[in-house]
Amino acid sequence: MDDLGIIGLGLVVATGLVSYRGMQDAAYFDRYAFEVGPIRHGRQYQRLLSSGFLHVGWWHLGFNMLTLWCFGGALEAVVGMQNFLLLYFGSLVGGNLFSLGLHRHEPRYTAAGASGAISGLIFASIALFPGIEVGLFGLYLPGWLYGALYVIVSAYGIVTRHSNIGHDAHLGGGLVGLATAVFLVPEILRVNYLPILAIVVPAAVFLYLLVSRPAGRRVGNLFAAAPQYQTTDDRYHARKQQEEGALDELLEKISLTGLESLSKREKQQLDELSR
Repeated sequence: MDDLGIIGLGLVVATGLVSYRGMQDAAYFDRYAFEVGPIRHGRQYQRLLSSGFLHVGWWHLGFNMLTLWCFGGALEAVVGMQNFLLLYFGSLVGGNLFSLGLHRHEPRYTAAGASGAISGLIFASIALFPGIEVGLFGLYLPGWLYGALYVIVSAYGIVTRHSNIGHDAHLGGGLVGLATAVFLVPEILRVNYLPILAIVVPAAVFLYLLVSRPAGRRVGNLFAAAPQYQTTDDRYHARKQQEEGALDELLEKISLTGLESLSKREKQQLDELSR
């Protein structure tokens, strides 16, 4: 890989400084981190960008910056400075938008990190450089295999939610990075279509299941068959869970923008839920 260019170096320095400030100042971190409620109801859209400069710890920061260092130089040399910025920040914002869509009814959902942008760089490199190998815990895998496994692991993490890793931002950012690379260098579809398909096909299958089986995400298994029979308790708990989520969302909006910001329908809903 080529040495990191001036843009990449600037991103490393800026991310390091902002992350350090966020780790030292909790209020600063909370003001700029990704959080669904303030973005949706407070219109604090800058969080979609600013959260990419924050990290929750030194390991988190170090891993992302090391990956940027490994992949950024070659990408910047191939696509140029302006397009590299488009690729980086497009992946960052795209990953956060995907996360926002998945967690739109969870106003307190919070995340931080440049992982969406970094995933975009990895997927773009797999698309742009035929024969590339990507290191994984000291084991080097062909790019197409790494990309396919990345999609599968991210999909599993999104559905099961067994950890606090932002798999949704990873997958969303990676796919945006791949799409951006194809847009910038369309001829790669002809010479490197197999690694691209190895990423796109499992991602498309997962997204289809995610949209067509929303209940599967709630139970942690998109392949689970729909229950043939629900007891009265099952229906009661499901309804209570939906009502609590709706009430949390309304209260979050009130705390951010005031009671008068609620629509007539939302005020009626609040009155019904408060009973």
